[in-house]
Amino acid sequence: MKRENVRIAIAQINCTVGDLEGNANKIIAFSHRAAGIGADIISFPELAICGYPPEDLLLKPQFISDNLEQLKRIARNTGDMVAVVGFVDRTKDGLYNAAAVIHGGRIAGVYHKMFLPNYGVFDEARYFRQGTAPRVFKYGGCIFGVTICEDIWYKNGPALSEAASGAGLIININASPYCRGKLSLRRRIVSSQAKATGAVISYNNLVGGQDELVFDGRSMIVLPGGKVAAMGGAFCEDFLVADVPVTVVAGKAARGVVNISMRNEPRRKAPLIHNKAAVMGEAEEVYNALMLGLRDYVNKNGFKKVVIGLSGGIDSALVAAIAVDALGCENVTGIAMPSRYTSAASKDDAARLAKNLGIALKEIPIDSLFSAYLAVLKPHFDELPQDITEENLQARIRGNIMMALSNKFGWLVLTTGNKSEMSVGYATLYGDMAGGFALIKDVPKMLVYALSKYRNARGEVIPASIIRKAPTAELRPGQKDTDSLPPYRVLDEILRAYVEGDECARDISARGFAIKTVKKVQAMVDRSEYKRRQSPPGIKITERAFGKDRRMPITNRYRSANEN
Repeated sequence: MKRENVRIAIAQINCTVGDLEGNANKIIAFSHRAAGIGADIISFPELAICGYPPEDLLLKPQFISDNLEQLKRIARNTGDMVAVVGFVDRTKDGLYNAAAVIHGGRIAGVYHKMFLPNYGVFDEARYFRQGTAPRVFKYGGCIFGVTICEDIWYKNGPALSEAASGAGLIININASPYCRGKLSLRRRIVSSQAKATGAVISYNNLVGGQDELVFDGRSMIVLPGGKVAAMGGAFCEDFLVADVPVTVVAGKAARGVVNISMRNEPRRKAPLIHNKAAVMGEAEEVYNALMLGLRDYVNKNGFKKVVIGLSGGIDSALVAAIAVDALGCENVTGIAMPSRYTSAASKDDAARLAKNLGIALKEIPIDSLFSAYLAVLKPHFDELPQDITEENLQARIRGNIMMALSNKFGWLVLTTGNKSEMSVGYATLYGDMAGGFALIKDVPKMLVYALSKYRNARGEVIPASIIRKAPTAELRPGQKDTDSLPPYRVLDEILRAYVEGDECARDISARGFAIKTVKKVQAMVDRSEYKRRQSPPGIKITERAFGKDRRMPITNRYRSANEN
């Protein structure tokens, strides 16, 4: 069989859920760009027209109709090349996660996703029916198949059937969300499929933030031997174009193959240089994921500025640094709210951080408010000793101040609790949990330190004294986090095993942790489920985040026999 270069374009775009017209405009603009450089085929991400995941918008019949109208508009504006576009299809049987193959102003065919993920953050079986058959198309001499996201993860999935029907190119469109380690896993899967099918695989992934999810892009073109020929950028829109050698077939299409065009062979063009994005280290990619997720949450929801309570601790320092990098220092305000327990060092650290970042810092002392609360409640507490109640009062006073500023000026409040704290309930409802977006909600404490050091390596903004100090909430004299928690290095390992790995106490203890400590941590996690249900959304960056990813009942008496 003859091999010819086919010019493939991947539009790695940032779509907004529900912005059907805006997404369609972007698809049309990138199609014109691809036509201008002589592309034969361009692809767009999974459900590009409606954005991903559309969730219960899919239950609105008009939403589906409007999405189909935008598909027709796109078809009229894509020209003489082939465009593969993700959309929601509707038939008499129900809804399908679909890809339209468009050419010459018409829809030449539609592929329905065959494998619907229904785990972790995915709920596709709630909305879509499963596709039942692979689809193969012929454009000139190039035969190609189309698959959608999860389809490529199955060894005996539709890509293998499409290759058996003669496809030398598999176009796979995706909305694959980011978590640590995901890129290496994707590369193994796609390379394995390229080897198994003997086809070039064009893997197009969505980019952008959508509520708790971040899509990292990093689209790729993989050759039949499994080598990555080109890769798109990480956490940014990109336009990836490559000339790849594909087997071409003369004459009519074989049975079951949809003939799009009788063009004898792909158009000849000047050669392109294939680009391959640099691989990021873990801290760099997590930092970029948090920046993108925050920027898109702010911009797509119509906010302009954010406000952060600066305690002089490392969590609020990291949140402020990411916010400045994502939004600009002019759009970030810090609020210092010292109490009688706030150390002079913490006040100085907050001021130095704000100066280093170039953000405005307002100081609003809370001691007079705290005293007023104590006076009002004193007759009702019957001379009982102070305890966590008074500590939480301080956090709630601060939460009220932050929300008042948010209401008055339209600022989005960023909370500063990390995953370690959220896991064990080391946070106050309506206090430090009050806000609109929990930026580092899925970032374990030890990763907070790693991200802070990564940011400082690019130019120091977080004072070294903040990184060195022992973690403390400063809600009582001499308080340290380790008064009630194991050291964070130990805590994070136990939490990863329990929260992300669902391991029992006995197995976790076998890793070298005291069984008493393990059981204490497990109990704290289980008791705190009601708090997490009331916390703001935050960006998923670990393999299993709280929220959509891990759904545990609040009322829950189950305990493994291995934990007794």
